[in-house]
Amino acid sequence: MKRRILAWAGGVLAFFVLAFVLLFAFRSKVLSYTIDRIITKVENKYPADMNIGSAEFVDWNSVVLTGISFVPDKLDTLFTTDSVYATVSFRSVFKGRIVFKRLVVTDGYLTAVKKGDQTNFDFLFKKDEAPDEPVDTTAGRNYGRLLNLLIETAFDNVPDQVDFKNLNASYASTSRTIDVKMPFLVIDDGHVESDVYIRTDSLVNNLRMRGTIDPGDYRISTSFYAADTNGIRLPYVQQKLDAQVAFDTLHLSLDSKRFRKENLTISGRAMVDNLVLNHPKLADEDIHVDESAVDYVLTLGPNLYVVDSLTEVRVNSARANVYASYQNKTSKIIDLKVKTEEVPANDFFNSLPAGLFENLEGIQAQGWLKYNLNFHVDMDSLEQVVFNSDLDASDDFKIVKWGNTNLQKINGSFSHTVYEYGKPVRTFTVGPSNAFYSPIHEISPYLRNAILTAEDAGFYSHNGFHEEAFRQAIIKNLKEGEFARGGSTISMQLVKNVFLTRKKTVARKVEEAIIVWLIENLDLVSKNRMFEVYLNIIEWGPNVYGAKDASRFYFGKQPSELNLAEAIFLTSIIPSPKRYRSSFDSYGNLRSYKSGYYRLIGGIMRRRGKISQEEYEALSPNVRLYGRARDLIVTARDSSVVEEDTTQFELETIDLLDF
Repeated sequence: MKRRILAWAGGVLAFFVLAFVLLFAFRSKVLSYTIDRIITKVENKYPADMNIGSAEFVDWNSVVLTGISFVPDKLDTLFTTDSVYATVSFRSVFKGRIVFKRLVVTDGYLTAVKKGDQTNFDFLFKKDEAPDEPVDTTAGRNYGRLLNLLIETAFDNVPDQVDFKNLNASYASTSRTIDVKMPFLVIDDGHVESDVYIRTDSLVNNLRMRGTIDPGDYRISTSFYAADTNGIRLPYVQQKLDAQVAFDTLHLSLDSKRFRKENLTISGRAMVDNLVLNHPKLADEDIHVDESAVDYVLTLGPNLYVVDSLTEVRVNSARANVYASYQNKTSKIIDLKVKTEEVPANDFFNSLPAGLFENLEGIQAQGWLKYNLNFHVDMDSLEQVVFNSDLDASDDFKIVKWGNTNLQKINGSFSHTVYEYGKPVRTFTVGPSNAFYSPIHEISPYLRNAILTAEDAGFYSHNGFHEEAFRQAIIKNLKEGEFARGGSTISMQLVKNVFLTRKKTVARKVEEAIIVWLIENLDLVSKNRMFEVYLNIIEWGPNVYGAKDASRFYFGKQPSELNLAEAIFLTSIIPSPKRYRSSFDSYGNLRSYKSGYYRLIGGIMRRRGKISQEEYEALSPNVRLYGRARDLIVTARDSSVVEEDTTQFELETIDLLDF
């Protein structure tokens, strides 16, 4: 028995020794066979030449490949590398087909080139279509299909284990140059790590990348950290948008992907720390956000782009759910919805980006706030625009402490500074100590009612905002294709003049809306007082501010003495006081185009009972100039003056809703 066991063991040992000797002898042939299979597979899949200069074993289970290149047919070389050191699966050699377990790639160069409409990389993202499959040439580009193909191509080519040493990637076209250098890039069992140097034209970013990847489920979670004090700056936004975007840390994740019925739906998260934005249309200064995040669900398809309502946006500690969609299959349709749950009022104010809303910085409040926005527009049916915006507060909401500015200051005398192009041009007191100040009861009711009729008929009934007027402004601006009309109420104009600069930025409009909401909803200032201040600070001509100054400048009388025609004239120039001269000819007579404005305003005032039928019938665009205005306007050098038709400009400022 013992001899039999020894003989059996010796036979097995001899078999393995023989197999090992044969394997060692023929492993180079197996390697050559494997390399040929790889080259054939790649060249059958892509219109390109795959070249491997040499491949040989350097020890029992290690292979070195040199002289590797990937060259698209009749195009520039896409990829080259000096050498690839690979660990071989020993079991795979027995099967006659070598499997590389771990790769170490040294001095790799990926070079993407675009010359005109031709590139040396587009072919990687093209899938073969069935020869009999009809092509819909009217559907336009499906960015969902394109992005899905890009994601799958990228994930399908991620190796399990690879260690790049000195990996370089570049893109060059007639207008772009991008260079990426990675001293190392390690992918090991789903973990990714690299240092990255990126130069886009003249902008340089140095950063570190850490993350995880699961190619099988199309999942990735990656963090980018600034490797120097310059932070991470986004390229091309300066040239494209006249903006700057920078941050310290960026976290990106793709958690799921589904492509069904030509629609791609992806979800994940993006987080940014210490975000800095700068754009002249957003704010005068840099916008700083300590923490911001988006949990996103996006769908892209033919003529369809959707941000799902499950998407949550966080700015510091304030959160909101956002739904947005754009579809243009038969008509361009845009939808936007923003909704928040009840949020502590203090969290809301503390979450406002530092330096963005100067008047609100440091404000403290108690209670809860909740916001809802609903916007819908069909570009083929503009009259059906939907716009609803509601900020609701709990019953116990109140301001505990004012920040940089006490919004109740306008209840008493205060110093007001007028700005032109961001620079102060005049400062005066709004109160009895100013000789040009007029209490509201000393201002002609003709002027008060004419201004309310033209500027804000619902001033005494609304809470600071006129949604229908704003909706009409949206319709007008969309039709014109530019900002042709605003939807500002008197409350908004007052806040803009008293608390804010006149620069047209998004930040200023948001701050304006918040301040108006606080003043109106907390009853910080009475309507009469707001209108009184408004009448005493608005511009009416060259260094002319307030009703008393305007009455004296144009007519040499007190504001209480203004007649109906004079009141309507003063109302007509409120939208553009610097153009006051264009209303008159060289003899000081009102131009004929003013008659339409007079009929319109006078007619609305009559219907609302602000003037009598007799006053309306006697109304004509006829005023007499006195004082400084006459000296500036009446020249009588030429009686044949070509009249400028500004009727349309003036009518745009009128509330035509006829309350």
